[in-house]
Amino acid sequence: MSTPSIVNPFLQHMGIEITKWEMDLAEFRMPVQTWHMNRSGALQGGVVSTLVDAACGYAGMYSPPGSPEVHGVTITLNVNFVSGVKTGTLIVKARKIGGGRKIFFSEAQVYDEAGTLIASGQASFKYRSV
Repeated sequence: MSTPSIVNPFLQHMGIEITKWEMDLAEFRMPVQTWHMNRSGALQGGVVSTLVDAACGYAGMYSPPGSPEVHGVTITLNVNFVSGVKTGTLIVKARKIGGGRKIFFSEAQVYDEAGTLIASGQASFKYRSV
């Protein structure tokens, strides 16, 4: 199976790459860059929140090749910051945990390369038509 690609200008600009995308599951990676840092030299919390939001959303919006794209908008996002990081690559793993025809729920964990938990989060999304 080839690595899927994402057509999302914001995620591409952030350096976020999708590494796995299938029904109810999404995984991303992002090399930490100097411009991801806050003024204290630590990874900006908004960058971590972006990873959680994106992975949770993609986990519930998979469509098989040849099928129409699935889109949605974030309704709620909760991020729990556990550890800091200043260098390396972050890996986020998300899965859809429930929902119905109009709304779905996902959860995600963000890890560093050594497997240390950096953050966890939960989100809800509303499906929308394009």
